[in-house]
Amino acid sequence: MEVRSIYKYARISPFKAREVTREIQGLPVSAALDLLAFTPKKAAFLINKTLKSAIANAENNANLKPDGLVVKEAIVGEGPTFKRIMARARGSASRILKRTSHIRIVLTDEIKVETRETRRAEQRAEKKKETAAGDAIEKSKTEKKPRAKKAARKSNK
Repeated sequence: MEVRSIYKYARISPFKAREVTREIQGLPVSAALDLLAFTPKKAAFLINKTLKSAIANAENNANLKPDGLVVKEAIVGEGPTFKRIMARARGSASRILKRTSHIRIVLTDEIKVETRETRRAEQRAEKKKETAAGDAIEKSKTEKKPRAKKAARKSNK
């Protein structure tokens, strides 16, 4: 079963928040909470808040135990941008964009626990398959095949 929590209009740039959400994706809830607690960024605090809300939703609304939950998705979308003006030289002005973001966390109890190491191992296996397939294609291209015309001329003689 999936449980989600959304923090809307968080006063942080989505670019900065995505850096932290990439780290917790696929981790068990306990590991994600530990990682966020020791990450010295503002985004970690906001994502921690959202993750705790998702855990509370799982316990109270879906009757799930937090021990078996895994972070299925941690997505940061772009929210509205506040436009502000800063005075510049000679009476001109420049625009300052204060970006906001929407943080969405989806927890599930159905997915196997996937860590960074298992993800990297899967990526290496895929690369090996791709290179093996590429080598086979190149080998077939370089093999010389007898031409049909020459074979036909020889058969007529």
